Amino acid sequence: MDTKLEIVVLPVSDVDRAKNFYQALGWREDGDVATGPDFRVVQLTPPGSACSIIFGTGVTSAAPGSADGPHLVVTDIEAARTELASRGAQVSDVFHDAGGVFHHAGATARVTGPDPNRQSYGSWLSFADPDGNSWFVQEVTTRAPGRVTPGPVAYASAADLAGAMRRASVAHGKYEEQLGRYDEDWPDWYAQYMKDESNAPATGE
Repeated sequence: MDTKLEIVVLPVSDVDRAKNFYQALGWREDGDVATGPDFRVVQLTPPGSACSIIFGTGVTSAAPGSADGPHLVVTDIEAARTELASRGAQVSDVFHDAGGVFHHAGATARVTGPDPNRQSYGSWLSFADPDGNSWFVQEVTTRAPGRVTPGPVAYASAADLAGAMRRASVAHGKYEEQLGRYDEDWPDWYAQYMKDESNAPATGE
């Protein structure tokens, strides 16, 4: 059974202020429903996202501004920074983590600039909404195998297929290094890698 992340609930102190902020970022309004002065639900969705956010009155007991670390994914971190800034968000510089894995909490071990090798999953920026709920934006250019929902595998041309095989070869070489031996099941590994890559959305959602 598929179990898909659908909603992230944000704690805010001023519903209209939060709504204006996220709409200014270009997020789609899916609903704004109130059943009385003590209960209001606002739902918005980032462009291209399958997951939405909800905030409002009476929807969470968490302290306003206490959400720390929801991630948005883009394919070009520099372009994302430019767009977010143009829409009024106070964005950090693009950064990567000194350890080269996932970023640390807060600003610990941040190194200014994108990942030196511009590796997928390795570059971020951060911003916060008016309440202080903090967000990270992560650059993902190539999805790791298995990180997307399966679908039909298709390539537009022989050149595209050859390119996919070359990328699979490089990725499989790294896999064999980690494995420490020759992978006799390499055709299955190639097939799964190319299927997953083919199904990765071009926008990184």
